Amino acid sequence: MRQRQVGHTRDAGWQIGVSKTIDRPLDEVWDFITSPAGVAIWLGEGVTVLPEQGADYKTATGVQGETRSFRELDRVRLTWQPPGWSHDTTLQLTVSPAGEGRTRLGVHQERLADAAEREQQRTHWKRVVNELVTALTGS
Repeated sequence: MRQRQVGHTRDAGWQIGVSKTIDRPLDEVWDFITSPAGVAIWLGEGVTVLPEQGADYKTATGVQGETRSFRELDRVRLTWQPPGWSHDTTLQLTVSPAGEGRTRLGVHQERLADAAEREQQRTHWKRVVNELVTALTGS
């Protein structure tokens, strides 16, 4: 039986997940990541995340996609395709309680093309999560 490589699944192809626990209450983290300032950090300038399933977006840098699901105080799931990519991916941001006044912020991306794209996106989402944390905590 052949072993799968790390980050490769049978159903979703290549995927990456990044998370961080923040010393902020869940509603504060949610409000920020769905605000224009927060969306500009993780998705890009020039868009808002619309809660309606199927709502299209396109950022100032050309990343485009559509909302798949939007569950208040829980998750945003959308397609994500930057310019130059021949395929879209599925991107999900989640928030979950992590103790008194603390929140776990997670980013998950699936349907990546290959291991190299996975590593590229791992670097990207680590930077993005750190920017979100800095914006939320000032550190």
